[in-house]
Amino acid sequence: EFVEAVKNKVPAADIVDSVVAAPFLALDRIVADAKGSDLKISAENVHFEESGAFTGEVSPVMLEDLGVQYVIIGHSERRAMFAETDETVNKKVLASFAHKLTPIVCVGETLDEREGGKWQSVVKNQVTKAFAGVPSDQAGDVVVAYEPIWAIGTGKSASSDDANEVCAYIRATVAGLYDEATAAKVRIQYGGSVKPATIGELLAQSDIDGALVGGASLQPESFLALLDAVTG
Repeated sequence: EFVEAVKNKVPAADIVDSVVAAPFLALDRIVADAKGSDLKISAENVHFEESGAFTGEVSPVMLEDLGVQYVIIGHSERRAMFAETDETVNKKVLASFAHKLTPIVCVGETLDEREGGKWQSVVKNQVTKAFAGVPSDQAGDVVVAYEPIWAIGTGKSASSDDANEVCAYIRATVAGLYDEATAAKVRIQYGGSVKPATIGELLAQSDIDGALVGGASLQPESFLALLDAVTG
């Protein structure tokens, strides 16, 4: 119902990429429903092996076969609750590219790391390890989503300046790994209580190219309002 409500109302793909990330069980249906529209579909996770004895996992081969276009990798909840590591994130990035999936790689620091002045080293390490082994001709296609874990459920909030500072640092890190041209091509998103009322200010910043949105994207009206705020 969500896809039916928004698929013909999203902006044209040459203006903005509109992506819905859904649980595995919904992917087959919504890929079919979104076909022919400018709405793109993402999985919320992927396993890094093509096949094998990995009961309960979903391989990149399966997602490619379904027609999924994006996949979220290393979300803070996956790292905190399901033992996701920088190494498995990297394996998933490489597996995604091998199967025509665009990886949305989540990075971000905890409250202790932020207050301890460690955010730069944490974020740099996450980005560097995520890009390990990714050739320069693919690196620019990676989407990096900055999640300030310290601002989730803590009562603290990240200002647009806070968010942009980290996103600029992420871009500089990618430039150090590759070059300025590649870093400019990488799309860097901000994810942290993004709402229709705040997304415009965030995207007006120099190094924030998009948003990874949770609660505010769950209803069709709010999802479309986010896109309206972006396109004016």
